[in-house]
Amino acid sequence: MDKPFVFINSAMSADGKLSTKERKQVRISGKKDFERVDELRAEADAIMIGIGTMLADDPSLTVKSPERRAARKATGRDENPVRIIVDSSARTPLDADIFKKGEGKRIIAVSNAAPAKKIRALEEKAQVIKTGEEQVDLPELARELKKMGICTLMVEGGATLNWGMLSAGLVDEIYTFAGNIIIGGKTAPTFADGEGFTETELLELELLSAEPIEEGVLLKWKVKGKRN
Repeated sequence: MDKPFVFINSAMSADGKLSTKERKQVRISGKKDFERVDELRAEADAIMIGIGTMLADDPSLTVKSPERRAARKATGRDENPVRIIVDSSARTPLDADIFKKGEGKRIIAVSNAAPAKKIRALEEKAQVIKTGEEQVDLPELARELKKMGICTLMVEGGATLNWGMLSAGLVDEIYTFAGNIIIGGKTAPTFADGEGFTETELLELELLSAEPIEEGVLLKWKVKGKRN
């Protein structure tokens, strides 16, 4: 498939949770890991999140380091990578931080079922890509992004988008920081939610590295594909 190189980066608790049962973001990693993530953002062509993360956390998805922003500018790029929200129903608030903070291109990916009025309002703030009937067609979106010159796509979740990208076979590598806390809760989002794979569909990974960072461990995986 003609798509960008796609990697998921995520911080999770030792029991694989992204946030609490109230879907409130908690601090899982420390300063060293934040710097690592900022470096990944600075190197990526685009960052993508799902509407659930957008509504729960309202992230700006900007590169925080002035030095890294300056380095991007020096190579003729915007200070920040392209920021993308997968938002099938066009629910992104017009006053979201992604629109207010940092220069650079914004893309909202919606489905054909999204209300036309909401799409028009979002088009005042960002480029809108329509694909899929009820839900955004992620493989088609990936192809469109590649056509736009996006060669490296960083996915920052959450659980529903991670599942969608993994189940569609779109992910090349996964970087997970596992922190030294337990969150628990059967309704708390995990690294990948969605429908889940059956025993015959399991996705196999190859461990690239395991590195202790502060009070946790960074695991880097290559996605090998469905188990044969």
